[in-house]
Amino acid sequence: MKAIKFFEMSTEELNNKLGELKAELFNLRFKHAARQLTNPAVLVECKRNIAKVKTILRQRELGISAEPVKKAKRSAKK
Repeated sequence: MKAIKFFEMSTEELNNKLGELKAELFNLRFKHAARQLTNPAVLVECKRNIAKVKTILRQRELGISAEPVKKAKRSAKK
């Protein structure tokens, strides 16, 4: 996943995504050990995505980057 997609997520969404990615990595490691993993590059991609999420969370913690502002929907005036 591109880093821009992660920057568009809120901090809560990023924490949820981090949990999902860690669970995915756990499952991929088991598949790799059982020789059921057809493409081992998926392991590397998953690890990189975890690193991207952790980096963005740390940047927000330090105040380097801000959480995205959700745009309010405007009501149509007639």
